[in-house]
Amino acid sequence: MRYAIYYTPSMYDPLSVAAASWLGRNVYSGEAPDAPSVSGFSRQELAFHTAVPRRYGFHGTIKAPFHLHPDTSEAALLKALLHFAGTVTPFEIPRMEIARLGEFFGLAPSTPCEQMNHLAASVVQAFDTFRAPLSDAEIERRDPDRLTAPQFSNLHRWGYPYVMDEFRFHMMLTGPVHPNLNARFETALRELFGPLLSEPLKISSLALFVEPEPGAPLRVHSQHPLGKLSAHRPVAVSAKVSTTAISDAVIPVSGTKAALAARRLQANC
Repeated sequence: MRYAIYYTPSMYDPLSVAAASWLGRNVYSGEAPDAPSVSGFSRQELAFHTAVPRRYGFHGTIKAPFHLHPDTSEAALLKALLHFAGTVTPFEIPRMEIARLGEFFGLAPSTPCEQMNHLAASVVQAFDTFRAPLSDAEIERRDPDRLTAPQFSNLHRWGYPYVMDEFRFHMMLTGPVHPNLNARFETALRELFGPLLSEPLKISSLALFVEPEPGAPLRVHSQHPLGKLSAHRPVAVSAKVSTTAISDAVIPVSGTKAALAARRLQANC
């Protein structure tokens, strides 16, 4: 099993509902919602171009997937994440936009957000003791010969190339897209997500994701509200979270309830 610390909106957020429909998987329930009707695209074409982000689920990477260090445990990780989240003041990214990110499309801040950059760097540092060292095979999968010197250094120091000064917050919506398809995808994404980007993106929680086995889809294990708990409404998590390992700050919700809530949301959007 691998763990990751990501940002993802709550399951009740319209952005989560739209992303689940676009990607073909609800990261909370694991269900495949009805695909959106996108002019000029078949379901097969959408499924092909969203295969990569579908496996990882709708998220923004804060700490990339890692194996637990043998000297620690899931319970210790949960306790540390709960404590850490309580020390961080929630904030907003003023504006997100549809962006071309190399060969991919996704959502990204229209201007750099220093609060997010600081949060990401703090998480990487604070939770590095929970990360098992990378194996030689894991390092090779990152294709180190193509990395810049800072990225190569980050890979060996922090287990991931794109941290610290190399970090750019984003939320992937496609896999690689051929340049000939850029205009079509940009139009489709603006039509689906544009109306949801008029308000700031609220960063009010951190999510612990899990990959149960190599190659398996990642799912939300638990959501951890930022700041004082009294300032938050309850945040939904999956049924498999151990309530004895975490405090009342994280409220378990069954996969079935998550699926029903997602379907209700889709009906209202």
